[in-house]
Amino acid sequence: MTTLAVTGHMDLTEESVPLVRAALREVLAPYREDLTGVSCIAAGSDSLFAEEVTAVGGRLVVVIPSQDYRAAKVKPDHAAAFDRLVEAAAEVLTMPHETANRDAYESANAVLLERADRLVAVWNGQPPTGKGGGTADVVAVVRATGVPVDVVWPDGAARRS
Repeated sequence: MTTLAVTGHMDLTEESVPLVRAALREVLAPYREDLTGVSCIAAGSDSLFAEEVTAVGGRLVVVIPSQDYRAAKVKPDHAAAFDRLVEAAAEVLTMPHETANRDAYESANAVLLERADRLVAVWNGQPPTGKGGGTADVVAVVRATGVPVDVVWPDGAARRS
């Protein structure tokens, strides 16, 4: 069984979604017979990845950063997708943090990376912002450990400004 974890931008433009979805299908195709996908199912890249994992018949593991994450951080326009993915998951891990904060996100990312054979990064290739915890930061950490990283950023993809 191959386990792929995901990190990626939350703020994809509407026009980017089908481009990223198609690119994710290509990345997942070689693993479809024996795939586990691990995702925090945040809006954007994480959820697109999770949807594509389930679409190819893969096993989905959802990592929720905190006890209050659904109520505190999932916006109304993402709630139905979030709930659908939690329901579709073979396993749901909720981190022990009471509130969604930097520590909770870092713990969730650590669980993702502990389980991953490879990381799929829906990432525009830009360097870290210096705030910490962003996609570029996760890619840098993972690359330093030697875990392979598949970068997904198709031509025409963009982030909302």
